[in-house]
Amino acid sequence: MKEYLANPRVHLVRGEGCWLVDAEGRRYLDGNASVWTNVHGHNDPDLNAALKAQLAQVAHVTLLGMNHVTATELAEDLSALTDGKLPRCFFTDNGSNAVEVALKLSFQYWQLIGRPAKRGVIAMTGAYHGDTFGTMSVGDHRGFHQRFESWLFASTKFTAPVHSECAGCVQQTEMQASLSELEAILKAQATETACLIIEPRVQGAAGMMQQPQGFIKAVEKLCRQYDVHLILDEVFTAFGRLGALTVAEQEGVVPDFLCLAKGLTAGYLPMGATLTSEKIYQAFAGEFSEGRTFFHGHTFSGNPLGCAVARASLKKLRPMIASGQLAESAALLGREIETAFAAHPHVARYRQVGLTGAIDFCPAKRERHWPTDLRAGYKVSLAARRHGLIIRPLGDSILFVPPIAIKTDEIRHLIKAVRLAADEVLPALEAHTIS
Repeated sequence: MKEYLANPRVHLVRGEGCWLVDAEGRRYLDGNASVWTNVHGHNDPDLNAALKAQLAQVAHVTLLGMNHVTATELAEDLSALTDGKLPRCFFTDNGSNAVEVALKLSFQYWQLIGRPAKRGVIAMTGAYHGDTFGTMSVGDHRGFHQRFESWLFASTKFTAPVHSECAGCVQQTEMQASLSELEAILKAQATETACLIIEPRVQGAAGMMQQPQGFIKAVEKLCRQYDVHLILDEVFTAFGRLGALTVAEQEGVVPDFLCLAKGLTAGYLPMGATLTSEKIYQAFAGEFSEGRTFFHGHTFSGNPLGCAVARASLKKLRPMIASGQLAESAALLGREIETAFAAHPHVARYRQVGLTGAIDFCPAKRERHWPTDLRAGYKVSLAARRHGLIIRPLGDSILFVPPIAIKTDEIRHLIKAVRLAADEVLPALEAHTIS
């Protein structure tokens, strides 16, 4: 907070497409899609119209013992993401709770079918699934969660594959080593393990760390072999971010639980959803006295306004994907990152897949690191504002997560602004490097 208060606040008052406008009239490209949520840009006329039409009917009604038509229609739309293989939908109001629901449903399912010993969770190193206590327990972000470790339940971690993918860079993968480690854990612990949770293809909060194609399919096969639920946390990766509606669709994977949020409502309203199978749903069906009820609910779960805008977003997104527009944008983003940063003296690594990317800053002598309090990434992000860009750092990295609908000239502006900011800031920090 001391650092935050020491720098000028940007008070945003208006959005126009991929751009945000502050109270002084300055325009900034929204380089992190308003924390990875924005799909079609700000103030989109089609989404606005859907929102207004729903507002003219009803703004909110509870789903606790009730229903409304827009929630039903959205649940049907979401079921289509898996061709009906995950037909049951539990609405929440954010990504963390979508994951919490998946964990609790898995735990309760095994209890209901008479296998209460299956209560453990396997997750991957570098995992981030949210900031509630259940999601912190299955995460692996010490900087965020370490002080709360005494309150968290145990989970087993296996090593993420080392993989890099971008235009022109050398790919590295340790996929088989990671899968062998996972299988060894499953052999030893499957009878006491309820579920495995993973962010498929890209771990966003880990710094856009990637997995190779085919990895998630192999993980699914192991989960089936050892009778462990597979939870795909697609809160970040779904709705066009990696070029398809979901990674599950791209990889031909059907998890037991699919967690959605962020781009679900195109950055308009908070909403989460957890999809699951008919088999799991039926385990919860019974007389009230049987105690099978899943007691979990949030006041604004399945909010009609959120459901309406989510449906309108999906309607616009499908033709964008089919036309090849997203693939072209992703290819351009990769080329622009490579051109600007491949030979940059203060860039140690860069990576990109879909409409995600990252560059890791370093001193010119790459065996050294920036001192923590020097805040290289943060200072570059502040400097980028002077070049018309809002973007967030992660340590000494900058993450590229633009709105899905970003245009060609806007992609070039995004990369140019970061390059200009880095060239202004990083040479001046060189004297402060340490071994």
